[in-house]
Amino acid sequence: MTEIERIDQLREELHTHNHNYYILNAPTISDQEFDRLMRELQDLEAKHPEHYDENSPSVRVGSDLNKEFRQVEHRYPMLSLGNTYSETEVREFYERVRKALNEDFEICCELKFDGTSISLTYEDGRLVQAVTRGDGVRGDDVTDNVKTIRSIPLRLSGDGYPRRFEIRGEILMPWTVFEELNREREQREEPLFANPRNAASGTLKSQNSAVVASRKLDAYLYYLLGEELPHDGHYENLQEAARWGFKVSSHMRKARTLEEVFDFINYWDLERKNLPVATDGIVLKVNSQRQQRNLGFTAKSPRWAIAYKFQAEQACTKLLKVTYQVGRTGAVTPVANLEPVQLSGTVVKRASLHNADIIESLDLHLGDMVYVEKGGEIIPKITGVDKDARPEGSEKVTFITHCPECGSRLVRYEDEAAHYCTNEDGCPTQIKGRIEHFISRRAMNIEGLGPETVDQFYQEGLIHDVADLYTLQAADICRLNRMGEKSAENIIQGVEKSKTVPYERVIFALGIRFVGETVAKKVARAFRSIDDLKSATLDDLIHVDEIGEKIAQSILRYFHSEKNLQLIERLREAGVQMAISEEETAGQTDKLQGQSIVISGVFARHSRDEYKALIEKHGGKNVGSISKKTSFILAGENMGPSKLEKAEKLGIRIVNEEEFLGMIGE
Repeated sequence: MTEIERIDQLREELHTHNHNYYILNAPTISDQEFDRLMRELQDLEAKHPEHYDENSPSVRVGSDLNKEFRQVEHRYPMLSLGNTYSETEVREFYERVRKALNEDFEICCELKFDGTSISLTYEDGRLVQAVTRGDGVRGDDVTDNVKTIRSIPLRLSGDGYPRRFEIRGEILMPWTVFEELNREREQREEPLFANPRNAASGTLKSQNSAVVASRKLDAYLYYLLGEELPHDGHYENLQEAARWGFKVSSHMRKARTLEEVFDFINYWDLERKNLPVATDGIVLKVNSQRQQRNLGFTAKSPRWAIAYKFQAEQACTKLLKVTYQVGRTGAVTPVANLEPVQLSGTVVKRASLHNADIIESLDLHLGDMVYVEKGGEIIPKITGVDKDARPEGSEKVTFITHCPECGSRLVRYEDEAAHYCTNEDGCPTQIKGRIEHFISRRAMNIEGLGPETVDQFYQEGLIHDVADLYTLQAADICRLNRMGEKSAENIIQGVEKSKTVPYERVIFALGIRFVGETVAKKVARAFRSIDDLKSATLDDLIHVDEIGEKIAQSILRYFHSEKNLQLIERLREAGVQMAISEEETAGQTDKLQGQSIVISGVFARHSRDEYKALIEKHGGKNVGSISKKTSFILAGENMGPSKLEKAEKLGIRIVNEEEFLGMIGE
């Protein structure tokens, strides 16, 4: 391969990784590997200026723009920092600054928080705008979502702040919140977030501010910009910001020598593991803003700052065996059982191997010495094998062919990485998993029951499916081990109380594959009773907002099962809610009956979610994409150009906010 061909290859790869990282929030390589590829591209481009490309990944910052948000131009561009992983490069940065300034200077040493960047604008002491980094020139206006973050002040305290200024920082998801969120997603068999940064970024871009508020995001602010700042010193300005009510890290330090810089780096390389939020390095900034202006910028980053990135912590340990877990949908997940090893402050004994393809790509053998990392410092994963240390004659790990719980043959569906046990009616783990899901807090919320009780009742023959919960008798429960009259009474009361749980949560509780909480709400609003849902066609389902063919087919499969239909009838007879209640339907009309409506843009009178609710309340159907069947588009400001073009091409009517409210009589 020639150097020119390598440049083209790197550009293509980095464009893909940029998209995965900034748009999908699902990176497939580490930050260090990304930086290595970027540096290789920059070096090759410097050697071949004749092959310049204005759209090369090396001349722009990745974008997290989302067309559903209003885009705002930054008053001051949000450039990225140059990254380094070596002390040599830190030393070179320090020497460049010293030679360029030719005078005494201080370096402000800060923790590099691993979240999603935000720019906050304040006027007269009030928060007026919050904008994501976006492509560095423009970002998404996420003010409503940011206002739900408790650590960001809506009004400043004290005095002495400029009339208008900007402060930048990082939106973070604390470790405890991240771990709880992933536990909940795992129970629902939803994909886990790889790290708190991805979780925070995905949350901040949610269209529902209530979801953002529930995720308990945090924020640290680290850079003040404006025309009338109180001090020349960056450090001193942030101390003032702390007095105004901003959350500023108390771990910032000023260094006057290179030795003090390295002391700070070395201390936090270890101590960061005790912090409540994720960090991935140290940021070094020239403290004086006058000196910052003198040093200036390159095309992509300031000359007065650099980010030192910590190495991902890795350990080498022995693979003892591979075991397999069965989920409530029958998905089988391989787990590496390891010789215990210390990693990122915790003892790691197990690591996920995800699926058969991962096992094959690693060429695993029992007894191998494997390299273990924590993805995003939390989820253990095997990243490689020391094949030189492989024991002679060791057994190759091959994915099992039969269910470890019931012995049924496993299948792998087309376009899926997972293997499944199809014995859903006879596999004990799947049966108990469905019952555990049904009773969970976000589903039927049956107090007094948990995984241990479900297992005990199943083993004793009291329950075989979720409908059996409604035939439980206190006398039968009392006779069981560790069960008294009070426990039995609590369980019976919890089951009885679950009969008032709304229909949308009942749909979620049924455990239909791919139907999480959000989809269940959409389904309940579109099909107001279980009978309507049973008779829905594929076309009916895929026209519901956020429901694609994969989810629609899963719902159809569920209702084509005679066993499931019998289960639903038994739940109905027990008194479980199988339709939207009269209270929920109060004020409903048929003014939009039979109309499929697409919402696009930003609105003044109501939020997008409120308009979606109004459409459903008046008999209309929310759909996510424009087609010939679209009745009209409810359009606010900044309607996406692609939607506008498609609407014009198909002759779809555009309805503005006031016109729509007139249509429904509000």
